[in-house]
Amino acid sequence: MPADLAVIGLGPLGLPLAQAATAARLPTVGYDPDPHTVAELRAGRLPAEGGDGSLTAAGIRRMLSAGFRPTTEDAELGKVRTAVICAPTRLGEDHALDLGAVRDAARTLAVRLRPHTTVLLESAVHPGTTEDFVRPLLEAGSGLRAGRDFHLAYSPSRFDPANRRHGFANTPKVIGGLTAACTEAAAAFYGRFCEKVVRARGVREAETVKVLETNYRHVNIALVNEMAVFCHDIGVDLWDVVRCAETKPFGFQAFRPGPGVGGHGVPIDPAYLSYRRSSPGHPLRMVELAQEVNGRMPRYVIQRCATLLNEHGKSARGARVLLLGVGYKADVADQEGSPAREIASRLMEMGAQLSYHDPYVGQWRVLGQPVPRADCLYEAAADADLTVLLQPHRTYDLQGLAVKAQLLLDTRGASPAGAAHRL
Repeated sequence: MPADLAVIGLGPLGLPLAQAATAARLPTVGYDPDPHTVAELRAGRLPAEGGDGSLTAAGIRRMLSAGFRPTTEDAELGKVRTAVICAPTRLGEDHALDLGAVRDAARTLAVRLRPHTTVLLESAVHPGTTEDFVRPLLEAGSGLRAGRDFHLAYSPSRFDPANRRHGFANTPKVIGGLTAACTEAAAAFYGRFCEKVVRARGVREAETVKVLETNYRHVNIALVNEMAVFCHDIGVDLWDVVRCAETKPFGFQAFRPGPGVGGHGVPIDPAYLSYRRSSPGHPLRMVELAQEVNGRMPRYVIQRCATLLNEHGKSARGARVLLLGVGYKADVADQEGSPAREIASRLMEMGAQLSYHDPYVGQWRVLGQPVPRADCLYEAAADADLTVLLQPHRTYDLQGLAVKAQLLLDTRGASPAGAAHRL
């Protein structure tokens, strides 16, 4: 059966889109150049270990039964009416987004692109990327012209793993096309399985929505992370401060501190345009500062660990330390940008005897070494000199954990008040 949709990139962006489209009975093919990813999906398994409740191995099997076809064959891309590029983008050492996977996806699609196809980009990118980077690749490889021979638009991904209230269907979908016709083609596609479609004025406006949403998160987390350090220093319970502040019905949205910020929504500074020789020259200074503040949090967690151990007559060297939750957020296995790795690395370098527990991660390596996984959580907490809660998975009984642990550092403020040391 010919597919209506090709999802290019079967990772954290592409798979949820493919799942939503398949559930809406859109014939969908998923393209990924990685044979291992495709083989795992064809076998009804997630490419990455674990899941988040909304995307599981059982869910993959339901998608396959509904006609979803994972493939490494790019010829399939020439048989669809809509193609969505969901390639990953990450920050490089120069703080610029690495658009290599987007470039490869666009070039692969371009060779197979047919007239009247709607092409959409969902990857996190700088404003201007769709027009100035993706469009030339598609036009050069296909001989077609965007806006005339095929539709081109951008739509920021808003999928939130493990969110039980907001899924793909009931989260408004922002779109912005190269032309008015491109916008309407994108709206017609997303309208088939999204309850609400929001039209941006154009492609760059839609791209900048992603910049604003992602940076809003990082800047506000940085603020509350700084408040956490400040409040600890002056002996104030930040968690009680946040609890009270969030009762204000206007002008305030509660954010909570943590050991660092991970995930695929990286902070984006348009001053770093990797595909141009020159940048606009107007860096987002608050974004740069937020990256600096959030990047310090793993080191602050280590400092708190060492202090707590010292206060109880123990040294970090030789101490048994148990880390709970190594994904980048609660109830997911995805470790993209997770602060757990840096925290574990520093503890190992200090000579700590490290172990971990995570119901979603069966194996974990740090500094090239396997970290022992605790089979029985509460026995491990009772045996450890220090237990550090990094992610409050729903499966954790935090009251029971606080009772069992010799010493508990809660970096998320999820434990009952007074039951643990909080960040």
